[in-house]
Amino acid sequence: MARRKSNGKGPAFMMFNVTYEDGSVTSNRKVGNEQLDESYGDSIDDLARTAIESQDNEIAHRSGQRRSKIKSITRA
Repeated sequence: MARRKSNGKGPAFMMFNVTYEDGSVTSNRKVGNEQLDESYGDSIDDLARTAIESQDNEIAHRSGQRRSKIKSITRA
């Protein structure tokens, strides 16, 4: 017998491309959907910026190298 495909949930994250002030670019940065909850009135781009800045700060803390500030964020 063939199994029926489950409907399941959609992806648990959204992808963003980030451009930094120094000209560097990172592609396909993952941000969890739970961090992009718009119930507080902030736009998705603002929430994604906050989440990615938090990721960058954690990476900088572990590696000892700071990233430059984010110039722009676009959905991938």
